[in-house]
Amino acid sequence: MIAELTGMDVANASLYDGGSSLAEGVLMAHAVTGRDGIVLSRGVNPLYRQVVETYVEGPSLRITSSPLADGITDGDALKKAVTDKTAAVVVQYPNFFGCLEDVVGAAEIAHAAGALLIVVADPVNLGLLEPPGALGADLVVGEGQGLGVPMSFGGPNLGVFAAKQELVRRMPGRLVGATVDLDGQRGFVLTLQTREQHIRREKATSNICTNVALCALMATIYVSIMGKRGIRKVGELSVAKAHYAASAFSNVPGVRLRFGAPFFKEFTLQLPKAPDRVVKRLAKERILAGLPLKPFDRQYKDCLLVAVTEKRTRDEIDAYAAALAVAVA
Repeated sequence: MIAELTGMDVANASLYDGGSSLAEGVLMAHAVTGRDGIVLSRGVNPLYRQVVETYVEGPSLRITSSPLADGITDGDALKKAVTDKTAAVVVQYPNFFGCLEDVVGAAEIAHAAGALLIVVADPVNLGLLEPPGALGADLVVGEGQGLGVPMSFGGPNLGVFAAKQELVRRMPGRLVGATVDLDGQRGFVLTLQTREQHIRREKATSNICTNVALCALMATIYVSIMGKRGIRKVGELSVAKAHYAASAFSNVPGVRLRFGAPFFKEFTLQLPKAPDRVVKRLAKERILAGLPLKPFDRQYKDCLLVAVTEKRTRDEIDAYAAALAVAVA
């Protein structure tokens, strides 16, 4: 199901979370290409970027940050950053700020230099968005918590990892395959086990790739019950409600959308007052207003990242807009 959502050939038995999935993807690209350069878009979740920076200290990989232009990766800057020493280009789709990246353009730049393209994606969105595999991705990673896994006060989560068929033997973690037993009954077995627990350490693709099987099971049940139509409906409701909310919020005096790029269910607001104070003010109204971006990047110190999913109602969105107007007045 994950392979189908992402448009890839094969998916593993999951990893610990979205950040570790990306870091494993970066290490895999290094192993496949033999190169030590990683170009990370500034549109990738900054927490994921921190995880990658930690992982690459061991093999001493070099990370280059590619800047944004109006909320999406600057194509010209990306082209200059990618060289014949680049193992992977990493973009997020939609990115951390909610904007839809030009994945096809990033794929062309990466492949022209012999690098892999890693796309960080939210599988919930892929019921509506074109799958990254169809846009040129070699690896697709991301967080699967939205697939029916409870928040549980911050964890555990579910790391999604999918790849092209030709890269299957470099994938971290475990791959499950179908077979037939001696009695002709269908069964499932671990086809590849590339962690050091199962094979010699020097031949392992990873020494960390933790799989939270309970979360993977919950996600499997959720996707099975929702089906193609259900997952698509979630995406349609999310994008419609997010755009209604963005319009309502940006009509508040002094509030505007920070970027002009198309977005899906997250968007970035620029506020006339400190976002952290606005968040505290709205919390008193029992409204979770969003994420102030100052701790992640000071150039967005006046910005607030807002997410709207299928679970929000029109009345809730209107109440947020009214409370926001009071908070920024």
